[in-house]
Amino acid sequence: MIAIDPTQNTERENYKLLIGSIIPRPIAFVTSVSKDGVLNGAPFSYFNIVSSNPPMVSISIQRSGGIQKDTARNILETKEFVIHIVDDLNVDPINQTAASLPPNQSEIDLAGLTPVPSSKISVPGIKEAKVRFECQLEHSVVLGGEESPGCDLIIGKIVQFHIDHEIYEEGRIDPVGLGAVSRLAGTNYAKIGEIFSIQRPK
Repeated sequence: MIAIDPTQNTERENYKLLIGSIIPRPIAFVTSVSKDGVLNGAPFSYFNIVSSNPPMVSISIQRSGGIQKDTARNILETKEFVIHIVDDLNVDPINQTAASLPPNQSEIDLAGLTPVPSSKISVPGIKEAKVRFECQLEHSVVLGGEESPGCDLIIGKIVQFHIDHEIYEEGRIDPVGLGAVSRLAGTNYAKIGEIFSIQRPK
C-alpha cells in the first residue's frame, strides 16, 4: 500500500485521489433561481442521501479560490432548489450546463432544457428528468475555515417527489428504466451495469 498524507498534497492532488477512489458517484442536476429571477442549472457529483425520516439529501458545492458558486449563493438566498437524477437520456445536455456562464445567463437556455413548474416551491425543475425532488434548505455549512473556505455543504429537505410513471410501480423505482448515470474520474461516466443481489444477515 502507498501511504499518502493529505496535508502534504495540493488540493488538486487530493481531489484526484478522492474522485478516482469514490466511484461510482451519483450525479445531481440542481436548478436554483437567482435574486434577479435567472434560472440556474448545474450538475454536482458530491451528492447523496442524508436521511429518509425526514427525506433529506446533501450536495457539496466546491468553491473556486474561495468564491461561492451561483448555485450555492442562490440556494442560500432563496432557501429552495430542485434536484434531478441524471440519466442516460439527459446526460449530454446536462453536461453542457457545466460551462462557466455569468450569473445573468441561464444554463437551462444554453442546454435547451425545458423548465416545468414545481408544486410546493417557486424554483422550476426540468422536464427531461425522470426523477426530481423539490427541496427546501434545511442546513448549510461552510467548510475549510473562515480564511480559505473550500466548499458549501447544503442539506435539503425534500418536500415533493416527482417520478416518471413508467419507472414507478408500487412504491419502487425500476433501476434499469431510470438509467441513472454515475460520475467517475476525468471525463468518464458509467451506466448501470450488471445487477446482483446479496441477502443481508439477520
